[in-house]
Amino acid sequence: MLEEINNKIINEITELVNQTRTNLAQEINKSIVYVYWNIGRIIVSNENEYNNRLEYGKEVLKGLSKELTKYLGKGYSISNLKYMRVFYKAYPKLEELNEKLSWSHYLELMIIQNKDKRNFYEKECINENWSVRELRRQLDTSLFERLLLSDGKANKEKVLELSKEGQIISKPSDVVKQPYVFELL
Repeated sequence: MLEEINNKIINEITELVNQTRTNLAQEINKSIVYVYWNIGRIIVSNENEYNNRLEYGKEVLKGLSKELTKYLGKGYSISNLKYMRVFYKAYPKLEELNEKLSWSHYLELMIIQNKDKRNFYEKECINENWSVRELRRQLDTSLFERLLLSDGKANKEKVLELSKEGQIISKPSDVVKQPYVFELL
């Protein structure tokens, strides 16, 4: 009897701590994405002020990297500052960002030039709860392009609709079905 009570208490405490850890990780990711987006915004707005001069980009980013690293520590290398700049340019509106996606997700997504393709992968990451590893795998196997190629024009329109709206659940079977993608090596 005492062992059952202890197990119940342990399970409750474990569940509480694990949920708190998950919430903290999500808040930290959300904050990192917000800060990096704003750093990109600041860099781009100053770039615009100096008319996108090439010297500005090279010298200022080098100086920024050195000073930010001195004051804030690691994480502000020239390449990271360039990523933040590209991130802001890929997502110029803060409300376009989704808090379910981490900075690592956005690092993979922001380099996709085709907006429909990027939207498709964003929606799939969110709807299917893809890890960054799974996102990379889907990008490497060209899921978007393969779906566009299958079944002609009707399927192309459906894929583009998915890229704009995501999976719409209209009947109970939509929740259950999972697509199978057979990849031949």
